[in-house]
Amino acid sequence: MPDLRFQSQPPRFTEVPRPRRAEGQWAFGYTEPLNKNEQSKKDDDPLNVRDRILSTYSKRGFDSIDPADLRGRFRWMGLYTQRKPGIDGGRTGSLAEEELDDRYFMMRVRSDGKLLSPAAVRALGQIGVDFARDTADVTDRQNIQYHWIEIENVPEIWERLDAVGLHSLEACGDSPRPFLGSPVAGVAKDEIIDGTPALEEIERRYIGNKDFSNFPRKFKTAVTGHPSQDVSPETNDVSFVGTVHPEHGPGFDVWVGGGLSTNPMLAQKLGVWIPLDEVPDVWSGVAGIFRDYGYRRLRSRARLKFLVADWGVEKFREVLENEYLGKRLVTLDSPESPVGHRDHIGVHEQKDGKFYVGIAPTAGRVSGTLLVQLADLLDEYGVTGARLTPYQKLVLIGVDGAVLDALLDRLDEIGLSARPSNWRRNTMACTGIEFCKLAIVDTKNRASDLVDELERRFPDLDTPITINVNGCPNACARTQVADFGLKGQLVVDDNGDQVEGFQVHLGGAIGLRANFGRKLRAHKVTSKGLDDYVSTVVGNYLADRTEGEAFDAWVHRADEDLLRGEKALESV
Repeated sequence: MPDLRFQSQPPRFTEVPRPRRAEGQWAFGYTEPLNKNEQSKKDDDPLNVRDRILSTYSKRGFDSIDPADLRGRFRWMGLYTQRKPGIDGGRTGSLAEEELDDRYFMMRVRSDGKLLSPAAVRALGQIGVDFARDTADVTDRQNIQYHWIEIENVPEIWERLDAVGLHSLEACGDSPRPFLGSPVAGVAKDEIIDGTPALEEIERRYIGNKDFSNFPRKFKTAVTGHPSQDVSPETNDVSFVGTVHPEHGPGFDVWVGGGLSTNPMLAQKLGVWIPLDEVPDVWSGVAGIFRDYGYRRLRSRARLKFLVADWGVEKFREVLENEYLGKRLVTLDSPESPVGHRDHIGVHEQKDGKFYVGIAPTAGRVSGTLLVQLADLLDEYGVTGARLTPYQKLVLIGVDGAVLDALLDRLDEIGLSARPSNWRRNTMACTGIEFCKLAIVDTKNRASDLVDELERRFPDLDTPITINVNGCPNACARTQVADFGLKGQLVVDDNGDQVEGFQVHLGGAIGLRANFGRKLRAHKVTSKGLDDYVSTVVGNYLADRTEGEAFDAWVHRADEDLLRGEKALESV
């Protein structure tokens, strides 16, 4: 295997920590694959599968697909086989992957923080209508996610995406996953700096680049110049966060090593200042460290967060500067973290006098038809375009004040309100057992039903309470950093039967009070009992809170019986 590190590296000036046992790190000469995933990537660069899809698989059909491509390299094209219907959550962990496979695909389409034109929104919607049984969900990675995709239709889908400047390349796999960008980049009045040019340049240089197509595992990127830090920078592998140097002006700090799943870690801050035009170089340096020094032996330790935790952030910065950048970074205290909403829901004035409008589908569930209807409204009211958000929402950019009220009313009519309840605004859910082969429980429908019930029981909730619903332990919906983080699993009900349910994380947060939710010992909730449980805990909070006390702050001081829902206080 060739050495893929930069060929023009400066001489090494720092000692790089070596683990006590071999971890499959390329930089130390451990290039022999240690698991089937690494062997598959060594056998053939996953980017090569695109040609086979176009020339062979799309013409000969599902049965012609090589299993190594089907369950491996297809992911670099944004394609996963979806879950075969009728397989309950109790069998998720016991069946082989091929037994869970359906003959249809999930497809993720990257947006990478792009401003989607009305034509792009329409194309995304029409693809859902024509090829995906009208599915098209907004994910918390700013993707559009389809289901029921047939391999025969993939070439035409790619052609339609390409026509509006979009694609699915490296939307999955051990690759640079879709980037998160500020949904209000370039238009927000309080923006520190617009990171859009950096995202565009990273995509141009490195997406589809074989020097960066084989990481130990996924690599997640976020860039924001907005003071709300609206891209969940604490939970990404690398984040560039807007900051201001007293002499050099606006730029970015760099945060590394964030990630959730079964071993959650918050990103560590380098405490630096870099200018906009150096963001792509620093990105490639961080990505290069992960590629060269990341742990490839065990998939469970193959994320950047483990390397950062083992090295420490000071050593990580030292290696980045000496081995990959060849220069010292400017030191600057990291920007303060904010408190409050980061989703941009509602109406906000832009710096040019127009408005941006954040709208809220329930738990990211939209459809192809709904996106086409949205495109119709964008055209009718002369809206510049839309961006997806890291909270399964959309933000419309460039709305003229003269049409604002009429547009808001029309959005309400199609179910994309800019005036949602706190519950609808603050609930996210992953794909769940409906389509995902890793899931154990239903999520999208359960989250929607929960929102409906909470709106009925608490119609005038006066404070934000976030609910993130996940179908398995992998935390795709950021379970650990929500007020109610619901991790799907099978639980035993009062009759002794095994049923769908959740482990509960309470009081998680990002921002100024960043922490992982409190887990109560042996505490599980059935899916059927979820409405009553959440209602009881919310009622206890409303009765017991002090003036101005947020839900997460209350959780960390409240008695366990109030959090378990075993005791219900009378509302004030």
